[in-house]
Amino acid sequence: MRNVVNAALILCSCLAVSGGVTDAVAQEIQQTESYIRLHYTKHEYMVPMRDGVKLMTSVFVPQDTTKTYPMLMKRTPYNVAPYGEDKYPSKLGPSELFITAGYIFVNQDVRGRFASEGKFTQVTPHLPNKTKPTDVDESSDTYDTIEWLLNNVPHHNGRVGMYGISYPGFYAAAGMIDAHPALKAVSPQAPVGDWYFDDFLHHGSFFLAHAFKWLSGNATERATPTTESAKPYVYPSADGYKMFLEAGSIENIDRLYLKGTIPFWQEMMQHPNRDEFWQQRALIPHLKNVAPAVMTVTGWYDAEDLYGSFKTYQSIEIQNPKVNSVLVVGPWHHGGWASYDGDKLGNVTFGSKTSAFYRAEIELPFFEKYLKDKDFPAPAEATVFETGSNVWRTFDHWPPRATELKQLYLHDRGRLDWTAPQNTPGPENEESNDVFISDPNKPVPYSEIITPRMTIEYMVDDQRFASRRPDVLTYQTDVFTADTVLAGPIEADLWVSTTGTDADWIVKLIDVRPDAPESTPLAGYQMLIRSEVIRGRFRNDYAQPEPFVPGEPTRVRFELLDVLHRFQKGHRLMVQIQSTWFPLVDRNPQKYVPNIYFAKPDDFQSATHRVFRSSAHPTNLKIGILPAM
Repeated sequence: MRNVVNAALILCSCLAVSGGVTDAVAQEIQQTESYIRLHYTKHEYMVPMRDGVKLMTSVFVPQDTTKTYPMLMKRTPYNVAPYGEDKYPSKLGPSELFITAGYIFVNQDVRGRFASEGKFTQVTPHLPNKTKPTDVDESSDTYDTIEWLLNNVPHHNGRVGMYGISYPGFYAAAGMIDAHPALKAVSPQAPVGDWYFDDFLHHGSFFLAHAFKWLSGNATERATPTTESAKPYVYPSADGYKMFLEAGSIENIDRLYLKGTIPFWQEMMQHPNRDEFWQQRALIPHLKNVAPAVMTVTGWYDAEDLYGSFKTYQSIEIQNPKVNSVLVVGPWHHGGWASYDGDKLGNVTFGSKTSAFYRAEIELPFFEKYLKDKDFPAPAEATVFETGSNVWRTFDHWPPRATELKQLYLHDRGRLDWTAPQNTPGPENEESNDVFISDPNKPVPYSEIITPRMTIEYMVDDQRFASRRPDVLTYQTDVFTADTVLAGPIEADLWVSTTGTDADWIVKLIDVRPDAPESTPLAGYQMLIRSEVIRGRFRNDYAQPEPFVPGEPTRVRFELLDVLHRFQKGHRLMVQIQSTWFPLVDRNPQKYVPNIYFAKPDDFQSATHRVFRSSAHPTNLKIGILPAM
């Protein structure tokens, strides 16, 4: 059975690569669907919420009624197709293992999506105080759904679990707030946590390629409930760099390509700052009184919701000290733990099928333990894959308690060192700095690949193409003489200036493999480990932007999120600093304008940027170092 469904999961990659489905894969999918049809009875219900709105809910009950089962629920904005009680899917639950383990599976269209009634709101704001029946959010909808299921679905054991990846991960996280007493185990996986730092915005910088792709395919409005999906957007060009550059401003991209069909795009454009619009959509502060057991799952190379994953885990730890909350991090792209083998990403290999290991040894035992009282040991506080050495490690705390915080400083001649610069001003009384010209009309590409989309591999891409550009500053350590393990969050602490009045700042952390003969795999490869961007105007306050004073040294600090990576003996650590990253990130005109999304062509101006590395203004990265084993 496992092999049958594993083959079905390969379908996604088959479609992406070949544009079709092989006869063997189609047969395996059909066999999985037949197994589900033979062993489960499907029901469709319109489940009423406290305000009278009804939500389409598909329920699959095992045909063996000699025992009871826990319910396992996923709430989704993406549809619960196929619709119709005689139509069966080829997948149920988090993985193929759950189908034979025995659960009552519940899939629900969230409010306002597909066949459910009501009005859909992107990342529904949480209402901590509900005094009227009309005060509804995803927490109350989850509570009402569970209550209805307990009273109307037979053969359950009184326990409910929830799971979901990405947007469904958000609904899982929201659903465990003020949790229903029957909700015993929840796994938010790559959950959206705060859309000003997740997905479309990173420290105020707009992730253009990703936002365009997702919103064009998922944010068109519907007139009435429907079981039909929107038609996928057809890009006018495969060259996203050229396509978005020629369009000019974000306003023009909407006018030329989206043609005003995505109301949320237009709404976002009215809120470039972290105002109430975005603050209301931050779920993380509300993660209180959650389910008894929570397992947050993410991948080191999740290009979409890495922030939401780590901050969700941290928030649960702080606000629910008695809850059994654990963290799992593997070497995966967004959702890769559920749909791929997890043995490689792009050019980088990880030594084993890490996703299969997770599904069998971590995910299934988690739900079996807390929903069925199966005799599995409690999961470790943090089960984390160490990249660079390709081994799983467990910790009783995250970040690891043994981590030592150190600072890695920029020095002259492109050097990185753990000691602070001690230099004095030069003969012209100028501080030590490195300079580059940033031209928003010739931005640095984020990848060598020609594509209009954000690739899933960019977070491990070879960065040699960027290090050879004059508008990318490159620094590296000496060759490591012993293995060096980085663990926990990384903070960039920059001292910069610009001749303009605004600028983005991108920092990339890179593992440089040693040069070797041509036949050596990935010789000289500059593997991206972690990267992040901040819109400089938000350096002090995301709600109150401010321009740069031309030529004035200015401090810019921001978090690059967590890592667990081993730099092996013979490797180097590299840091790259740049100001454009296109079309992953929209262009900053480098002239301060109140709303950057409506910048005019003349606003886009070249500027000379300086990155300081003096004793007075020491640019550095704050990094956790874990004793190597």
